[in-house]
Amino acid sequence: MGSFGRSERRVPSGSLMISVGMAKNMVKCAGKREADRLSKIDIRWLKQQGYLIGLISAIIEWPNSFSDEKNAINITVSTLGKDNYIHLRYTQTEDNNEKKEFDYKVTLTTTPCNYGAERYWFICPLSINGKYCSKRVATLYKAGDYFGCRHCYNLTYKSRNENRDGKYHFLTVLYNLEDKIDKLSAKMRRKYYAGKPTKLQKRLDEACSRLRAFY
Repeated sequence: MGSFGRSERRVPSGSLMISVGMAKNMVKCAGKREADRLSKIDIRWLKQQGYLIGLISAIIEWPNSFSDEKNAINITVSTLGKDNYIHLRYTQTEDNNEKKEFDYKVTLTTTPCNYGAERYWFICPLSINGKYCSKRVATLYKAGDYFGCRHCYNLTYKSRNENRDGKYHFLTVLYNLEDKIDKLSAKMRRKYYAGKPTKLQKRLDEACSRLRAFY
């Protein structure tokens, strides 16, 4: 598998660097899987639920495609100080019916948006070929054993695949906005110059405002 990593980055203190090669059911480069069908954690949903204030524990559930049971994970979200994180704990049934426990943290970071507000992001904990991903992303997907970004797992969206006839156009706009915010945030080196937002920061603020209109 080729490297999806950018230039090598330092792992945030207290975070866990997870090799994509450790994931048992990894996606193959020959074809992209659709992110729409996977269990995911969305930072905007966490905000809507009030989970980005202080220290909060909760359970997230998803429908199980293969049975009437639900998939569930325990989460603890901490936004108390500098080392913000989401702590994930869940049990997975392996092919041999053995239970495997997972317990790890994903770092949270923030970028400024309009009117002094902050936007939270996950820092993808996966690594490929020894290179830490560290992308700031709004959504983590479980395409293998661990939650990670769609770039590491080489995911696409069903709505994009079906958009040739104009269906799901609003979803395509939404996903393109998320891509734009990801890229602008990754390029950000200076948010303000001489007390005023930089051109890149203004573009990021505008994209954040457009994205909030969808929620």
